[in-house]
Amino acid sequence: MQANESLKGHIIISKELENEIEQLERRLSGHRVVKFIEETFKIEHAKEVMAAAYVSESTTKYIILAAIDFTDVAQNSLLKLLEEPPTNIEFVIITTTKSTLLPTIRSRLPILKVDTSHEIKELEISLARLDYDQIFSFLKANARVSKNEAKELIESLFYKAVVVEKLILSQKQLETFDKAYRLVELNSRPQSVFAMLLMGFTQER
Repeated sequence: MQANESLKGHIIISKELENEIEQLERRLSGHRVVKFIEETFKIEHAKEVMAAAYVSESTTKYIILAAIDFTDVAQNSLLKLLEEPPTNIEFVIITTTKSTLLPTIRSRLPILKVDTSHEIKELEISLARLDYDQIFSFLKANARVSKNEAKELIESLFYKAVVVEKLILSQKQLETFDKAYRLVELNSRPQSVFAMLLMGFTQER
């Protein structure tokens, strides 16, 4: 993975909004970051976001939208902007539950569920130096996990990657985390989902 690879836009679902914002700011050190942090994100805030997004930038600028609640009117006003963002603009939306966001918003950006309100399971695996032996061991150890355990493991893998090992995930990897979570929700075999997710880390190098 390239050290200078830019973080792509995505959605984070977490009870710990302030913690996620702090983590993002550390990861984006050196980049221009504009934050919109509200208890309820309303149409007037959306207008401010649009104004900030259309200020031309020569390098990547990150616009963080963090709120406990987003009004439908505000979300609808941002749909086109999220679908076709201006050059060098990336959006990160942080909220507490997936249901806060309209399906049309959720379809614009990959969703990463990082609920740190419960204990994240510590993993022995190293995603930065992942090899096939580690993948095989992980799949063998987690061959018979339940649906809820599988979802927790996906969250723990993401936490391990971006918080513990401070990796900058590619757009494809972000999308794979979102896809993995959805596949488990649809009762796909966890072992197959884990294999897909972990192989993405070996292919990026």
